[in-house]
Amino acid sequence: MKYAIAMAALAASTTFGAAQAETLNVGMSGGYFPFTFVKLDVLQGFEVDFINAIAEETGDEVNFVTMSFSGLIGALEAGRVDTIANQITITPEREAKFSFSQPYVFDGAQIVVKKGNEGSVASVADLSGKSVAVNLGSNYEELLNELPNAADIDIRTYDSNIAQDTALGRVDAFVMDRVSSAQLIAESPLPLALAGAPFSEIRNALPFRNDKEGQALRDRFDAAITTLRENGTLAEISEKWFGTDITAAQ
Repeated sequence: MKYAIAMAALAASTTFGAAQAETLNVGMSGGYFPFTFVKLDVLQGFEVDFINAIAEETGDEVNFVTMSFSGLIGALEAGRVDTIANQITITPEREAKFSFSQPYVFDGAQIVVKKGNEGSVASVADLSGKSVAVNLGSNYEELLNELPNAADIDIRTYDSNIAQDTALGRVDAFVMDRVSSAQLIAESPLPLALAGAPFSEIRNALPFRNDKEGQALRDRFDAAITTLRENGTLAEISEKWFGTDITAAQ
């Protein structure tokens, strides 16, 4: 009798565990090297490995949904994706809308110019009178608009090709995170260079809808991130893609 009860309890536990597993839709652009990009028709990058590692901890399946970066926030709000893994920076405006996981990337905003023009942009003050490209839907437009000289900067939003247009001289500079900028310059044949030091601290995290279900999913992911941080997996993924640990607060 005790054996039968024990087996029934085990079966119920197994069924419950299986019921908790979900197929989670994770949004990303697939065009933000080396965080998320497509090579030989394979979606890969730091964010892909990071989410897959989380799924191994939570027992969930992952369905990566790629779209233009500018559409990701709307897709999360509409419920088409459950979270976004695409270097989403925590900002007060986004915190008012979404529940964020703990930060898992610590970085800074970086100015990039055509190689040879580095000396003309030693700081953000030198952006006055210049055209500066940012990715549409990113927080970099907001960061530039917060600068004292924002009124003197010609800020242009792009869905793509900001690096190419900078290298071709169609814009004077572009702004993105320092880690991605350095990797892009190292891997790309485009004549680009970092200009000046990072001018703003950036903390990237996973956003979730700010409702009961979204917060529960956030908590599950947060617990997994803590485990990955403590067992060294998070640092290993960072070392794989960047040769350094960008996941620890500076």
